[in-house]
Amino acid sequence: MRCCAEQVGKREKGGGVGLLHFPSAPVCLTELSARVRTFAFLCALQQPSLYISPPGIVKAHRGSPLIRSPLSTRSLLVRLQALAFKVELREAASFPAPMEGDGMEKLERMASVCEFDPITGNIPATKVEISVSCSISKVRKCCQVRRYGKGFAFQFITKVLSGFVFGRTEVIDNTLNPDFVRKYILDYFFEEKQNLRFDIYEIDSKSPDLAKHDFLGQTFCTLGEIVGSSASRLEKPLGGIPGKKCGTIVLTAEELGNCRDCVTMQFCANKLDKKDFFGRSDPFMVFYRSNEDGTFTICHKTEVMKNTLNPVWKPFSIPVRALCNGDHDRSIKVEIYDWDRDGSHDFIGEFTTSYRELSRGQSQFNVYEVVNAKKKTKKKRYINSGTVTLLSFSVEAEHTFLDYIKAGTQIHFTVAIDFTASNGNPSQSTSLHYMNPYQMNAYAMALKAVGEIIQDYDSDKMFPALGFGAKLPPDGRVSHEFPLNGNVDNPYCNGMEGILEAYHQSLKTVQLYGPTNFAPIINHVARYAVAVEDGSQYFVLLIITDGVISDMAQTKEAIVNAAKLPMSIIIVGVGQAEFDAMVELDGDDIRISSRGKLAERDIVQFVPFRDYMDRTGNHVLSMARLAKDVLAEIPDQLISYMKSRGIKPNQTSSDCSPSVLSPTATI
Repeated sequence: MRCCAEQVGKREKGGGVGLLHFPSAPVCLTELSARVRTFAFLCALQQPSLYISPPGIVKAHRGSPLIRSPLSTRSLLVRLQALAFKVELREAASFPAPMEGDGMEKLERMASVCEFDPITGNIPATKVEISVSCSISKVRKCCQVRRYGKGFAFQFITKVLSGFVFGRTEVIDNTLNPDFVRKYILDYFFEEKQNLRFDIYEIDSKSPDLAKHDFLGQTFCTLGEIVGSSASRLEKPLGGIPGKKCGTIVLTAEELGNCRDCVTMQFCANKLDKKDFFGRSDPFMVFYRSNEDGTFTICHKTEVMKNTLNPVWKPFSIPVRALCNGDHDRSIKVEIYDWDRDGSHDFIGEFTTSYRELSRGQSQFNVYEVVNAKKKTKKKRYINSGTVTLLSFSVEAEHTFLDYIKAGTQIHFTVAIDFTASNGNPSQSTSLHYMNPYQMNAYAMALKAVGEIIQDYDSDKMFPALGFGAKLPPDGRVSHEFPLNGNVDNPYCNGMEGILEAYHQSLKTVQLYGPTNFAPIINHVARYAVAVEDGSQYFVLLIITDGVISDMAQTKEAIVNAAKLPMSIIIVGVGQAEFDAMVELDGDDIRISSRGKLAERDIVQFVPFRDYMDRTGNHVLSMARLAKDVLAEIPDQLISYMKSRGIKPNQTSSDCSPSVLSPTATI
């Protein structure tokens, strides 16, 4: 069989087209699957988006084409993988017999990628930023947005009413009219109905589980409904509580520019008005960018400076597109408030500026009078309520994950598998470690799903694979960081197949025991990460476990220490156990701490495997969804480390490889 993906230089309207071509038959279906996967990879390299219309392969069986519409590259790759999986399941005897003449030409046309139609292409029209504000009847709030879809849209949601959490706002204390700073950035498809749901909660404790907090209301809408409203501003009533008016929610959409710059600024103030009867003010600044309809959208809040009329705020960084959406002359309004514990902050005054003015840096042009309009109208001798001075202003390009990968950053992947007795006897079908000859167990599926994605970012495909919580032969010693291949000096396995083989062999040699300790494994990887903090290496630890952590305090301390290093941790929980401790380690909403010390970054991502089991038995889609969710935070975590250390893509070097990396004794 000959399979090629080629770029056609000319066509009627110019441009290129990718081709998946099968000019001879029959073929081994395993090989065909491999060729489809190879083509998917080439598509990712060569085409921003493609139109695929395969009347063959799938149409030859049951007569329905797999894909009917233009696709983005991501969607194309997913469907090609699904096609490859279907091909793998077909018996070679079911493939059409060899044809000759015109029949052969028809077969050639059965699996071809046709020309991409830029008019109807299913690619995002743009990215839009959604801002949220509310008027509700209770005081301590958090907003959560869910996206809904069907088919392959929105993380492969197959039911219209099966949504997934897309994001949460920050918590705002003691106000009936919260205006949330945190935004949602969504791909906007004009031709699709993109359903959204917004839930409002009163947050009563530090628990990230919203089921433990009071539900205040919700609203449903589509992204198109927000964009299509007057000035792209949609106001809707909150519902969800029978017989009660819950308030209103205001949703504003703005198209995002392509500006990738990030600005860092620092301000100070002088002689601000005194607002507290028994002391000086506690001032903070709030930044707003102007909208096309003359309204303003909040984009940043500074920290509160306690008991001073001459505050010097810490430098802060903000993307230029968040500050002014790339429009350097757009008005930026800055309000100064005196912080009050009950949330009724006192207005001191305001001033307006623009990105262009701020970009002049520290000068006489960037000393602003803080004016309170009400005071000005009441008092004839009123001059101002103080002044604000720009101390520093600098702009840097906002680097992406791919910028670092292209510059040579290597991602080192380490696997840690739970071998505690709570998994059950591996020889029994009820065990989570049971090796079914016809189907992978949950451990193997999680390994394969995550590993097959991340292995592409490691040049030599050699991965350390470790186990914990087992008794090892010959003396029955309990170990919490033993190599699956049995080689203490060289725990590396060759690719995913090597890891799976070592995992299966370990099940035959070790005795499942306990307890479930994470700290030794985390510290093991951290000893390698601390040796290369120049941005050339980044370490990802995948822990697959079934139960409750036994060394929670030590694990928290290990994570807090690891947060300073080029390292991320993925935890996949298998089985039906409660994973409350894992959610706490995740730290999306509440940064974990140990001995009074906060983690420098959020480096942990936890997902329960049971949430990804497809009821139809389609394990390919289950694994794809799992991989997407557990790996979604890795790029941002890598970037956050690079930013915290001031490492730019051109400063990384990839001279180190796993074979020459050596652990450092202290962390």
